[in-house]
Amino acid sequence: MTPVETAEPKKLTIRTTPSQLTDIPAASSPRARTEIRMGRAAQKGQLNVITAFFMAVFHIGAIAALFFFSWQNLLVAAVLYFFSINMGIGMGYHRLLTHRGYRVPKWLEYFLAVCGTLALEGGPVFWVATHRVHHQHSDHEGDPHTPHDGTYWAHVGWIISGRAMHSETALLGRYAPDLTRDRFYVWLSKYHWVPLTTVGLLLLAVGGWSMVLWGIFLRVTLGLHATWLVNSATHLWGQRRFETRDDSRNNWWVALLTGGEGWHNNHHAHPVSARHGLAWYEFDPNYYGIWLLEKIGLAKKVQVAQFDPQNPRPAGM
Repeated sequence: MTPVETAEPKKLTIRTTPSQLTDIPAASSPRARTEIRMGRAAQKGQLNVITAFFMAVFHIGAIAALFFFSWQNLLVAAVLYFFSINMGIGMGYHRLLTHRGYRVPKWLEYFLAVCGTLALEGGPVFWVATHRVHHQHSDHEGDPHTPHDGTYWAHVGWIISGRAMHSETALLGRYAPDLTRDRFYVWLSKYHWVPLTTVGLLLLAVGGWSMVLWGIFLRVTLGLHATWLVNSATHLWGQRRFETRDDSRNNWWVALLTGGEGWHNNHHAHPVSARHGLAWYEFDPNYYGIWLLEKIGLAKKVQVAQFDPQNPRPAGM
C-alpha cells in the first residue's frame, strides 16, 4: 500500500482495497488462517469461566457504584474513560497499532498502548490481531463477532463463550507480527492486567473503595459495552455511505460513546484512514486528538481518506 499525496499538506489519500487491513501482512498459510478463525461455528459451546466470572464481578461493581456517587468519583471515572477508551482503544489500539493510520514516537506509542490496557479489553497483540481478523472476514465465516451469528454473540457472547486467546501470543502473532517482534508488546500482552490493577490500588489509596467502584468497575463496564456496540450495533443499525462487502454502518450514537468509532462504514471503506468522521457533521474526537498530536509535531504521516460526497466509493474502487 503506497499512499498518494493530495493537495492538502501532510494528508494522504488512502488507496486500498476494501479488504485490505493495513500494510502489515496477515497469516500467510491456509493452515494458519484455519487455526486463527474465531467465528461462532469454530467456538460454539465453549465457556470462558474466568472471563465470565470477571465480567459478572465488574457488572456487580458497576451497579454498586451508583450507591456511592460523588462529583469527585464522577470526574475520576470520566478522566479514566477518556484515557482508556479514547486515547487507549480508539487512538492507540485501533487507529495506530492495528491500521497504522499515523506514526508517533515509540514512547508515545507505548503510552497509548498502556492506556488501552486500562479498558480491560486484553493486551495489544490480542486486540490488534482480533480486529485484523474481523476486517479480513467481516460479516463472513471466520469473523469473531459478526451479528450474523446473533446480536448477543456479536456484542458479548464471543467474549464469554468464545475461544479465549488472550494468552496465545504466538498464534495471534500471525496477524500482528509487527507487535510480536517488539518485546514490550509481548510483555504487555502477557501482563495487560498490571496497569489496571496499579491504577485501582492508587484509587483505593486516594479515595477509598467508592472511588475504585467508579474509576474501575463502573468506568470499565461502560467502556466495554461502548466498544462492544461497535461490534454489534454498527453492523445492524445506521446509514451506509459506502457499498462495502460487509454490513458496516455509520451510527451517530455509538460514535458519541466511543469518540468517533461509530462511523464504522466510513472505517470499513477506508480502514487505514486515521479519520473516521469524513463529513463535517460526523463528530470524531479520536481524530481530533491525532490532529492535535500532528500540530505539535508528535504525529507524522497522518492518513486521511478523501472522497467525493456526490460519488462515494470504497477505497481503491
